[in-house]
Amino acid sequence: AGPAQLEVNFNHGDAMALADMVMVFKRVCREAALRHDVYCTFMAKPIEGEAGSAMHIHQSIVKARGGKNIFADAKGKDTEVFHHYVGGLQKHLASAMPLFAPNVNSYRRLRADSDAPINTHWGFENRTVGLRVPESDRKGRRIENRVPGVDVNPYLAMAATLACGYIGMRDKIEPNKSMEGNAYLVKSQGLPRHLPDALQRLHRCKELREILGDTFVDLVIAVKQAEHDEYQDVISPWERQHLLLNV
Repeated sequence: AGPAQLEVNFNHGDAMALADMVMVFKRVCREAALRHDVYCTFMAKPIEGEAGSAMHIHQSIVKARGGKNIFADAKGKDTEVFHHYVGGLQKHLASAMPLFAPNVNSYRRLRADSDAPINTHWGFENRTVGLRVPESDRKGRRIENRVPGVDVNPYLAMAATLACGYIGMRDKIEPNKSMEGNAYLVKSQGLPRHLPDALQRLHRCKELREILGDTFVDLVIAVKQAEHDEYQDVISPWERQHLLLNV
């Protein structure tokens, strides 16, 4: 953890209810901090040289009746549905990046060797991949999406990760082999490194458009493109420091 950085865990439950909890938690933290004359920030990367802040999403699919986790069989082995869910995340996570990394600052967090992922590989107890499978019993079998920053809209981030997994189950998408070792050294299956690249990926993804709707996708792209255009009009202190008298 970085300076003044805290990890907060929410108990598992219904996706919509958890999104509500995250939103309320953020608002309460900001208000409580102000009353003590300090600030609480949910920027993805507020401090140079320190770890950013994420909103990792752990997800399981359970049956409506009985609550059985369909990601593991009676012997605790991964099911075919689990692999298809992972395959969907691997294939479409990069296209959903504007919902996992919605701001220009979001991409400063996603750097190699920074406790944040840079690709969509998956693995067991591997914290260098974008998709980690934590050690658990059969009932707790889940996949952790490590890509989203803490600056996300929790409703949209949860909807996007569920949409990617659903597409994988629907289309029976097979994942690649689970990653062992340092995924930062692997160049394949990289994530978009800048917001404009992410917006282009989302614009072209027919599968996510089908699930999320053209109107919603086009609106997200328009709003985020406008924000990026405004950002491009700002000259940063770094540019003045390194270029003003040196070029």
